[in-house]
Amino acid sequence: MSLKGFVREFREIREDISTLSIGKLHTKGMGRRGRAHIAPEGGSELPFEVSGQSPWANLPPELLHDIIRRVEAKETSWPARRDVVACASVCKSWREITKGIVKTPEQCGYLTFPISIKQPGPRDVPIQCFIRRERATSTYLLYLGLSPALSGDMSKLLLAAKKVRRATSTNFRISLVGSDFCQTSNTYVGKLKYVIWHSYTYITAFFLHATECQTLNRSNFLGTKFTIYDSQPPHPAMQSNCKPHRKIHSVQVSVLVPARIYNVATVSYELNILRTRGPRRMQCTMHSIPISSIEVGGTTPTPTEFISSSDEQIPPSSISKSKKSLIGCSSTSLDGSNEQICIRKDPLVLKNKAPRWHEQLQCWCLNFKGRVTVASVKNFQLVAAVELGQNVPPEEQEKVILQFGKIGKDIFTMDYRYPLSAFQAFAICLSSFDTKPACE
Repeated sequence: MSLKGFVREFREIREDISTLSIGKLHTKGMGRRGRAHIAPEGGSELPFEVSGQSPWANLPPELLHDIIRRVEAKETSWPARRDVVACASVCKSWREITKGIVKTPEQCGYLTFPISIKQPGPRDVPIQCFIRRERATSTYLLYLGLSPALSGDMSKLLLAAKKVRRATSTNFRISLVGSDFCQTSNTYVGKLKYVIWHSYTYITAFFLHATECQTLNRSNFLGTKFTIYDSQPPHPAMQSNCKPHRKIHSVQVSVLVPARIYNVATVSYELNILRTRGPRRMQCTMHSIPISSIEVGGTTPTPTEFISSSDEQIPPSSISKSKKSLIGCSSTSLDGSNEQICIRKDPLVLKNKAPRWHEQLQCWCLNFKGRVTVASVKNFQLVAAVELGQNVPPEEQEKVILQFGKIGKDIFTMDYRYPLSAFQAFAICLSSFDTKPACE
């Protein structure tokens, strides 16, 4: 049997198994051609009874390893690369071998499994994507490809975001699919948020007959500061270290909460008080990425799998019933939102690459290498902000880590590289879509 026929046959077997065990969402994501999302890894866990019936589960490991290695080496782009995902969905033994063969985007430059969107991009060549904005539904779709004109219906949907406005804040909920943005869904990966106004009360001291309270107000009317939240810790150590708790009468009590979010980055835009001409000036503090990641021999945390929601979701407690509670030392939120911040001593800070003034065109210009064709204040390039004494090579200081720009009506390009992931880059770009009169 030829290799192509072999792949076709086990894909048919895999689709039959998916119908029985994975469900409608996973079958739709893997069976559609073109704009199918990268299905969540949690849905690929097949029951032993189903996988044991497959004749492919009994193949010799050496033969199976060679077959999957050839498939992985041949299919280097989407939608053909979904054959590699199909190999991992046949049974548990196939999945383990496939995960051992497929490398991270940093190593191979390819996006394969859902966890790839949380892993840093390649060091040498950026991963090229584009964003389509749908004004009617306030959604933003991130596709893998050069542009809609070149990719067409073969564009690979990586992430989707929906803008949700509230009285005191605005959220961009980010999901693996464009139809489900619920924060309890297994397709939810994080959010971008900026708070317009918020007030909360917390307890500063407990006494026998009196309680001292203090109220804080936090304002961001200009919409110049955004926070990126991840649905899972950026590195495994945080899962055990970040445990929210309450303090009641100086006694710490473990709290059972239904969801957890991690503050991984902050995006700030500089106010343009003098109304000078030029692009917006922004700064991104990546709390989950150390500055040492871009130094010689440096690395950045790379997650290997999604944390199952069942591992973190536990029965709701009475935290909403009691107003006299204080989220403990590892939590940065005092409003019961259960926010965890990833604080590093020397986080990576990204800043705008300084544009140059073009005398003939009479405008500020940046070299986007043909990836941006329409002038806009939203266009930007981010490089590392390096201080004296940090062992960062000069070429790394000039390297564009993320660039974003407009190429048509509601169409924007996004190119990112190490140490950013697709999720982090997409969230940063989403912050540029909001109108900021005070920064322009």
